Amino acid sequence: MKITAVETFLVAPRWLFLKVSTDEGVSGWGEPVVEGRAGTVRAAVHELSELLIGQDPLRIEDHWQVLRRGGFYRGGPVLSSALAGFDHALWDIAGKVRDAPVHELLGGPVRDRVRVYSWVGGDRPSGIREAVSAQVEAGFTAVKMNVAGPLAPIASPAEADAAVARAWEAREVLGPHRDLAIDFHGRVSPAMARRLVKLLEDVQPMFVEEPVLPETQGDALRSVVEASTVPVAVGERLYSRWEFKPVLDAGVAVVQPDPSHAGGISELRRIGALAEMYGASLAPHCPLGPISLAASLQVAFATPNFLIQEQSAGMHYHEGREHAYLADPSVFAFQDGYAARPLKPGLGIEVDEEAVRRADEAGHAWRSPVWRHDDGGFAEW
Repeated sequence: MKITAVETFLVAPRWLFLKVSTDEGVSGWGEPVVEGRAGTVRAAVHELSELLIGQDPLRIEDHWQVLRRGGFYRGGPVLSSALAGFDHALWDIAGKVRDAPVHELLGGPVRDRVRVYSWVGGDRPSGIREAVSAQVEAGFTAVKMNVAGPLAPIASPAEADAAVARAWEAREVLGPHRDLAIDFHGRVSPAMARRLVKLLEDVQPMFVEEPVLPETQGDALRSVVEASTVPVAVGERLYSRWEFKPVLDAGVAVVQPDPSHAGGISELRRIGALAEMYGASLAPHCPLGPISLAASLQVAFATPNFLIQEQSAGMHYHEGREHAYLADPSVFAFQDGYAARPLKPGLGIEVDEEAVRRADEAGHAWRSPVWRHDDGGFAEW
């Protein structure tokens, strides 16, 4: 079997899909994208495809090594995301050739169902009580919300109190038997993060996510970990196992590699194994499309130290299109806050190729918001 073609599709609301075709009629799908930089990743995909055309798609690990290490400059969000999409597609092909879901090829399932959570509250969190109530009624046992909108490096007592009050709103709806995750989104300075995690202790979040920016982690991250008993999670802007080791050394409880950014299924698997050595859990970041989620779930079913899976249904960016490109969206019909084990070969989904091609004709130009503080200075989104 040989790879004969690589195609990319820019599909709304903010995704990039990848199709790898072979001379035996078996094809695989991937989702290589950096939110807001889909066109840039698309260019990287087509440059890397020169290394794959004419090759055997089943040599997945060899291709992963060549795609990552075949250039003198490597890593980073763009190249790692392009690599991730290829990795998804090659595992999809391998599963279809062997008539097995990918998690069977990774050693088989270690659980019967995977717990998932939903987003509430939006970028500038509001309407928390109503939004959480809706997710509880839908059967979810965990939700995640942003801690606040733009925050000054040292926020006022009123801003800090408002953030904690919103968390308490969510906790009151959830009760003690459901979970709340709180995303700091890198908007919070290390000093303010230390203050907020201490104030949030009584809310008992499942974890606080990305309390400091990845470029300032080091000792700053360790200081947040040590400031309270709240578990700390990081990883959506880390792209390889080498970048995860320092944050595990800093004592984080949860790692959150993204299947579309951190080298795909192959690297997520390795990052999960690395975290297991530290007694940390894997909770993959996945606010993207259906191919990315399908890839992430395959890892979740085969990873012993998996905690919970992010998914984007209802997320404010996506306009209800989360499953618009699937021939059978019922594969993501969550029940009681859990995803069922996928049984179909490969990634376990069937992409509606006609819908994808139609969407690509329109494309998209989604960009991350640019925020400003009240004084006009740049604010982290």
